[in-house]
Amino acid sequence: MYGNGFVKLADVIAPVVATQKHAFYQGRKTLLVRCVDLEGRPIGNPYVAVDRVQAGVGDRVLLMQEGSSARAMFGVADAPVRSVIVGIVDSVETSV
Repeated sequence: MYGNGFVKLADVIAPVVATQKHAFYQGRKTLLVRCVDLEGRPIGNPYVAVDRVQAGVGDRVLLMQEGSSARAMFGVADAPVRSVIVGIVDSVETSV
């Protein structure tokens, strides 16, 4: 899988709306994302991430996926969060 385990590329698939949710998620935008490789091919199953950068459906994003860093980002030590969208990717350039 592309990424170092903590930071990955992903595509935003859809918004996630829940009428019943943990208090941490009240007022926070959640999106369904799927990781992609450097060529943009989907990897694995989709999952939910909290949006910090106003991403939208169809955006390629930079995804931080590590629980303690995600909790620290929000300043909530016991938040039930693991995946956070931290950037919108304009382009990916690799060198061989």
